[in-house]
Amino acid sequence: MSGHRPAPAGVDPNTPSAARIYDYALGGKDNYAVDRAAAEKVFAIAPEMPLMARQNREFLGRATRFLAGEAGIRQFVDIGSGLPTQQNVHQVAEDIAPESKVVYVDYDPIVVAHGDALVATTGNVTFVRGDLREIDDILGHPDLRRLIDFGEPVAVLLVAVLHFVPDGDGPYEVVARLRDIMAPGSYLAVSHVTPDPHPKETAELVEVSTKAGAPWVARSHAELMRFFDGFELVEPGLVTAPEWRPSIARRVDPDKMWVLAGVGRKR
Repeated sequence: MSGHRPAPAGVDPNTPSAARIYDYALGGKDNYAVDRAAAEKVFAIAPEMPLMARQNREFLGRATRFLAGEAGIRQFVDIGSGLPTQQNVHQVAEDIAPESKVVYVDYDPIVVAHGDALVATTGNVTFVRGDLREIDDILGHPDLRRLIDFGEPVAVLLVAVLHFVPDGDGPYEVVARLRDIMAPGSYLAVSHVTPDPHPKETAELVEVSTKAGAPWVARSHAELMRFFDGFELVEPGLVTAPEWRPSIARRVDPDKMWVLAGVGRKR
């Protein structure tokens, strides 16, 4: 897509996409010039953003391994999944438990198109086009209902997606709706940009991103804890992404990590 191929149906190559900007930050090629331009404006203010994107992706992998392994979860709903890349949720989960069922959800049609091609040969994985802000449409989707039984424990993954939902669109109500439908023993995984290390720079980033057509909002540690109402955080709690159960001990520079991450178990 970084070449001159035409955009798929339903895709506007002149409007930046959060999924494609994230793909660019991860070093992917499924992005357009408008996405790269928006990303570079952000990188100019915060050169650590590509590092944060990679650390966020690594958190997703570690969280999935914990959920499929130690927690014994066999159902996963990854909302705001973004473009498929290496070590996707179903690949990580199936490596531990081949019977795992995974539903990916994203509102970007190009994500769904790539996802459908990726999982065309498996019956335990599907992609659903849906907007987190319209959560009841997602929960009622027949493809999701075909694979996911909310009467049994499920893991809902909201990784790097809630910061694209402003307060006026009811992000806390959306998560509460998910919590209420999840069986006891289910898990919620969240990662989210925070302004805590650099509030002034974060405000500038939000302004630049909004003007570039890719708005988002940063939330404090206290604000992010509200998403876990009704859940018990597993150790080590809500921490920077690389601090969440690292496979290799590493020193974290808080000045270069503005992403908080955590996993909670429904009581």
